Amino acid sequence: MGKIRRGGFMFVTWKSDHSPRHVHVYRDGRLVVKWDLESRKPMKGRATGRILEIIVELEAEGAL
Repeated sequence: MGKIRRGGFMFVTWKSDHSPRHVHVYRDGRLVVKWDLESRKPMKGRATGRILEIIVELEAEGAL
């Protein structure tokens, strides 16, 4: 499992989690969005513009 704090959010991934490859994004312990990294759309919840910016940054850094 990987956890990254950024911009007031917690981004969580599990290495052996089910497909498609995705990230869980939490704020204050509550799930905000479960984001599909392959098709770039929400699986559950809604992603704000700021969350999407951070996801792009984390992917560019190789963290996701």
